[in-house]
Amino acid sequence: MRFDIVTLFPELITPLLTHGVTRRAYDSGAVDVHLWNPRDHAEGNYRRVDDRPFGGGPGMVMLAEPLLQCLKAIRASRQEEIDAQAPVVLFSPTGQLLTHAGVSKWSASRGAVVLCGRYEGVDQRFIDHFVDCQISLGDFVLSGGEIAAMALLDAVARLQPGVLNDEGSHMFDSFNPALNGLLDCPHYTRPEVWHGQPVPAPLMSGHHSQIAQWRRQQSLAVTAQSRPELLEQARAQGGLTAQDESFLLAIESQKSKPGT
Repeated sequence: MRFDIVTLFPELITPLLTHGVTRRAYDSGAVDVHLWNPRDHAEGNYRRVDDRPFGGGPGMVMLAEPLLQCLKAIRASRQEEIDAQAPVVLFSPTGQLLTHAGVSKWSASRGAVVLCGRYEGVDQRFIDHFVDCQISLGDFVLSGGEIAAMALLDAVARLQPGVLNDEGSHMFDSFNPALNGLLDCPHYTRPEVWHGQPVPAPLMSGHHSQIAQWRRQQSLAVTAQSRPELLEQARAQGGLTAQDESFLLAIESQKSKPGT
């Protein structure tokens, strides 16, 4: 797959491609990343890419024309058929929230052209004509789309075969269908006792069934405490067993006792 990132600050994204475990995805070509600066496609001596907003107000707005010329260069580079062009993605507060399901979808796609907005935003006319999808990381505002783009690239890259040392480790990440969309359980490593706190006994038992049961129960408990709406989603999708429900009921009963 190929991602073309349109950004005024490509140097912000370059370290992601050269460091960390997901670098394997880029080195192997499983995820091909190209960085494009719209300033290279702007006209005039100053290569201007922004201007004041009509109607007044603070900040600047990214110009549509440099973005269009940059997009044309990307299309020519990708050599795609008109009816098979990669979608243009814009990170925006109005976009759909990025979830594990969305990341999985992108990880199995042919990629996208990713536009990293800056300043007050992008001229709406460019969005109306060329943007196919808008994505949000959450209910907060960043200075630009570069961090959001890196989050998407990293999440997609680690799902590619051969990127992680353990091929199936991502299957047990939080939000994964293997966990019915729940949060992951706590994890422990050596030493067995740290500052007087031992590793939970089931993890030291050597019994796979006990370990699996403990991890499932911890996943349920963590999700119930931190993200109860995920439990409701799992329940609605038939992802909770009778044993799960009994454990959750026991948790609620324990909470309702005086002094707990």
